Amino acid sequence: MTDLRQVTAWVFDMDDTLYPREQGVMRLVQERINAFMMAAVGLPQDEARALQLQFLNEHGTTLAGLMANYAVDPQAFLQDVHDVPLDTLEPSPELCDLLTRLPGRKFVLTNGARMHADRVLARIGVSACFDGVFCIEDMDLVPKPAPATFRRFLDAFGVDPHAAAFFEDTPRNLMPAKALGMTTVLIGDGHGHEVGDWVDHRADRLLDFLRPLALRDAA
Repeated sequence: MTDLRQVTAWVFDMDDTLYPREQGVMRLVQERINAFMMAAVGLPQDEARALQLQFLNEHGTTLAGLMANYAVDPQAFLQDVHDVPLDTLEPSPELCDLLTRLPGRKFVLTNGARMHADRVLARIGVSACFDGVFCIEDMDLVPKPAPATFRRFLDAFGVDPHAAAFFEDTPRNLMPAKALGMTTVLIGDGHGHEVGDWVDHRADRLLDFLRPLALRDAA
């Protein structure tokens, strides 16, 4: 396990990381993606879903796979699939407090669209906690886990990867972060995917990981 005392930049994935997966936002997004896929590729639901999973595996996001294989409007996709209600997403004053206590700068690094990030962060009540939000538009639509996307993020905000910690619910998205020198923290169960030695720390929920840090700093 690596120490966190050297960390001066705290980088967070957003969906299913800043809030618990069971709050269901990504389930709603997935339903929208399924519908978009069926319309875009002209396949029945089961076949469209299988193709979407293939795109995720090969390209990192459904959109990247669609753009590589079909003529789609990326902005139309992003607008459509992220147009979901956020009623189930619970505001978290505790998360805001814990983020504020972290020493150094805080960032969001998400494959989601900017309009989605703005809505989610505002709903949780943590918008003001972050020094920057890096979204799929900032990545030129090339999503995590592409190493070039991580380098683009680091350059954009002048972040030293050896003094940064990255929190993420998808194990493979932690691999390039670790390769660049970042401390990696897996939030959740990894969705059943392999978890290797590129993961430095693990926690079921983000709050579970941040609470002891706050207590340590207060001591």
